[in-house]
Amino acid sequence: PYPGLHPKQRDQQVEGGDSPPVLRSGETPPAVLRHGPAGGAASYTDSSDDETSPRDKQQKNSKGSSDFCVKNIKQAEFGRREIEIAEQEMPALMALRKRAQGEKPLAGAKIVGCTHITAQTAVLMETLGALGAQCRWAACNIYSTLNEVAAALAESGFPVFAWKGESEDDFWWCIDRCVNVEGWQPNMILDDGGDLTHWIYKKYPNMFKKIKGIVEESVTGVHRLYQLSKAGKLCVPAMNVNDSVTKQKFDNLYCCRESILDGLKRTTDMMFGGKQVVVCGYGEVGKGCCAALKAMGSIVYVTEIDPICALQACMDGFRLVKLNEVIRQVDIVITCTGNKNVVTREHLDRMKNSCIVCNMGHSNTEIDVASLRTPELTWERVRSQVDHVIWPDGKRIVLLAEGRLLNLSCSTVPTFVLSITATTQALALIELYNAPEGRYKQDVYLLPKKMDEYVASLHLPTFDAHLTELTDEQAKYLGLNKNGPFKPNYYRYCSTTSLFILP
Repeated sequence: PYPGLHPKQRDQQVEGGDSPPVLRSGETPPAVLRHGPAGGAASYTDSSDDETSPRDKQQKNSKGSSDFCVKNIKQAEFGRREIEIAEQEMPALMALRKRAQGEKPLAGAKIVGCTHITAQTAVLMETLGALGAQCRWAACNIYSTLNEVAAALAESGFPVFAWKGESEDDFWWCIDRCVNVEGWQPNMILDDGGDLTHWIYKKYPNMFKKIKGIVEESVTGVHRLYQLSKAGKLCVPAMNVNDSVTKQKFDNLYCCRESILDGLKRTTDMMFGGKQVVVCGYGEVGKGCCAALKAMGSIVYVTEIDPICALQACMDGFRLVKLNEVIRQVDIVITCTGNKNVVTREHLDRMKNSCIVCNMGHSNTEIDVASLRTPELTWERVRSQVDHVIWPDGKRIVLLAEGRLLNLSCSTVPTFVLSITATTQALALIELYNAPEGRYKQDVYLLPKKMDEYVASLHLPTFDAHLTELTDEQAKYLGLNKNGPFKPNYYRYCSTTSLFILP
């Protein structure tokens, strides 16, 4: 249903071959990825003791329920501890539980979700449950699930279908198990990337008769929703959370500013000082990545198609280039565009030996990984989420997370920033679910500015921060309500990435 845009190809295939294999959580990294004849299916040699797919296991939680599919339900205690740690850094969700729990604003809501399943998501899910919702959940990324957290959620009674290292078939099977269940009909969708929405449109379009709305948090998913709306195929209201100020300026910018370094360090142990880096895209994600790398002493180039973002990059002190101009000399290539085939096989062929290639965009379409799955190239697994791809002449590149989201696949992201995003998602769900008939049409909407400000205000006590209040005279002069909203919808909150410097 998405004209001109293919679903995210999480495991891109060589034409005529099978999906590439994945390394499951807990498995020993294989030595070499060997290719079959004439571009046939590749297979990892693996010495793991536990190759049983979670789909083939019979597991029950302590209450006797088997309505879940996780790696190992026995890991639940460890996952519960991680969730408790995350709660300490998610003050707004905890405040939301206290303020709204008595009202149960989501009573009767049946939410089907497809997001990264981490400790932070678990806090969101348990908050939604405390507010009265029933939830069923799958993962939006095959590598980002924390198995112990999924186990803890399953133990608590949440139907969760996810594990780290799913195959392409597993991925869609998990989504289907969330949606296609006898006696349970979702009436709200919380999506990250649009795959869940796509699956329901494709397989169960009649479900939209009872669905009140969609909440989407990623660039990719929002793009798909606007395409549906433009084509007249969006049949329920949708909330674009990605472009909420409290999501875009915090999750996309500040989160990536910290997690890009974490992901690169954990996978490569590299030193950033003096390294030449090209960052493709200077949106909020690109701005965060560039600021962090510049602060560490890297020489940073930027590629961009948008003249406004390009001018921002120049004003922030970065050299604007075309990828072809620097591809032979850079040490690291990072994609942050949300587009497809940003780094092509031609670029990969021209890279210097040991160049590190990774993606910070949502989907794995930015780097043409499929073009690397050919007989003349050898893949060596170095460690989890790190592969050497070796050319016949001995040149190699270092590919991280097979081109998938680096920070959530290879490291973690700051919990406090995710608290902001998760609170925004929760309020968007509450708003759409409780909206009177006719308030929202079959279109894509931004979260009301008043709610954006409310999310921010819930996080200020963490810093012992005290807001200044307008006097009656000042409010009249500005033409504002003393309680907000304080900015019009057209206001552009500027970024300050150039101020991010080392202490």
